[in-house]
Amino acid sequence: MKSTNGLNMILVALLAAGIGWFAATKMGGSTGGSPTSASTPADGSGDGPCPGGAAPAYWKAPMDPTYVRNEPGKSPMGMDLIPVCPGEAGGDGKRIRVESALIQSSGVRTAPVERRDLARKIRTVGLVDYDERLVSHVHTKFQGWIEKLYVEYEGQMVKKGQPLLDVYSPELVSTQEELLVAQAYRKSTGSSAFEDISEGGDELFKAARMRLELWDIPDSAIERLLETGEVRKTLTLYASNSGVVTDLMAREGMQIDANMNLYTIADLSRVWLYADIYEYELPWVAVGQRGIADLSYLPGRVFEGVVTYVYPFLDPRTRTARARLELANPDLELKPDMFANVTIETDLRPDVLTVPEEAVIRSGRRSLVIISLPGGYFEPRDVELGIDSGDGWLEITSGLSEGELVVTSGQFLLDSESKLQEAVQKFLRSGGSKESDDGEMAPMDGMDGMDGAKKSRSEPGMEMDMGMDLSEHDMDGMADMKSMNMESDAGSPQAGHSMPATDE
Repeated sequence: MKSTNGLNMILVALLAAGIGWFAATKMGGSTGGSPTSASTPADGSGDGPCPGGAAPAYWKAPMDPTYVRNEPGKSPMGMDLIPVCPGEAGGDGKRIRVESALIQSSGVRTAPVERRDLARKIRTVGLVDYDERLVSHVHTKFQGWIEKLYVEYEGQMVKKGQPLLDVYSPELVSTQEELLVAQAYRKSTGSSAFEDISEGGDELFKAARMRLELWDIPDSAIERLLETGEVRKTLTLYASNSGVVTDLMAREGMQIDANMNLYTIADLSRVWLYADIYEYELPWVAVGQRGIADLSYLPGRVFEGVVTYVYPFLDPRTRTARARLELANPDLELKPDMFANVTIETDLRPDVLTVPEEAVIRSGRRSLVIISLPGGYFEPRDVELGIDSGDGWLEITSGLSEGELVVTSGQFLLDSESKLQEAVQKFLRSGGSKESDDGEMAPMDGMDGMDGAKKSRSEPGMEMDMGMDLSEHDMDGMADMKSMNMESDAGSPQAGHSMPATDE
């Protein structure tokens, strides 16, 4: 039993020593005094921790930059506060300094501000359509019947001068006969001594011929009629231009009237491309600009055209206006109603100051970039933007100079750090050196909620009574640990133990 009491006393002594060490450490870290490690004077006496022995601007927690003190001490996590030298503080709160290791780990990349020729590119979708000036319609100006069709289906290719159909018209037959009669009368009166008679024959002949010409009878057919003197029962109509038959209403044996459209022929050697332009893009689009189109069914092929017209009204459903481009189509690869991706290159702006698009941070009413300065310093700067090229470059009209380095990756982290240091500087300039009753600086505006560790220390009921007096407790009662019987059964020690029971 004496050996058991000795072991119990050793355990109690170790427990008391541990509690005392924990109490001393906890109370020392919350007193607001200097750390037990080598403290650094901050009175500007020339032996401060900053270069040249300068005193730091303030002290901050290594893991919580919002925990700021005027003197060295401990952070809520029990870590030594680190000094922030005047140069690192940025002076006006705009410049920040970042260690090279953090720059590399954060993936910060930079790009130079440079001059280049810049043009805004408008990307949209377009629809291929016929060139309306190259579409022709085939009509007759007299009533008749279709005797024969030479072009019988839509989509058929025709060439200029190719026969389309034969038409029989009694009215046309009688007009041909009248022309032959007028021709014979002019010959018989041409040698008359009376001038009025000879002139009357000429006028009659001209009137009969004019009637056929007004019906669009070709001159070749009229001359053949005058030469042969044979009246043809039917008249052959020919294609006035080359192209594709897009509409066919004629059928053999069908009666036709003067107002019927028999054929529609479209020349596809040149097509129109309608591009949809949004309202905010309209000021950039003008006649004469170059346009490029590509189609999904012809990967790798590019068709170039020119903007020939911008329509002066908007589609109320899509809120877009149409810009018309003309494209050459010699191989007939562009077909009406095809969709195309369209890029319109607006007027070129030569030698303008530009930065990569990813370097600009847009916050609604302002745009800013992060400038990389020598020595690991960074500075946020407001800029004014010009045109957007659409291919990754933005024009800068003010705020930057050629050759400066702008951050293109990781700038949001640097912007947050800049705002944090700016808040610290404003706090210090507004009398932040005034400390609270417990020796800590008052919390910065806008930083509430970020010092949860500090608040938890001051909440009622959260403190631990580390000043307990162990002498007040019954140490003899603690020594009476023989009540903790190490045996599961009387006289049967637990496995792994060989502590025989003894009697006093």
